[in-house]
Amino acid sequence: MFERQSGENQGAFSKDNLKGFAEELGLDTAAFNECLDSGKYTDIVEQETTAAQQIGVQSTPSFVINGRPIIGAQPFESFVEVIESLTQ
Repeated sequence: MFERQSGENQGAFSKDNLKGFAEELGLDTAAFNECLDSGKYTDIVEQETTAAQQIGVQSTPSFVINGRPIIGAQPFESFVEVIESLTQ
């Protein structure tokens, strides 16, 4: 999905594009489309988006490990460093 992003705030994840991604991935498109169109998870997605923004996540790719954001494409060692610091 990251490869298909057209740029910041440019509609890469419109409903039509998401449905196209689902089809490309071989998902059950009827179930996916029903779920997307119903808005069943809209509140959860909005809550998670707000929570991510509150800890500094504003772009993709981003990762959160035990509340610590890792922003951008990082080498494997960056993840190891964060995980090891949490186990000490």
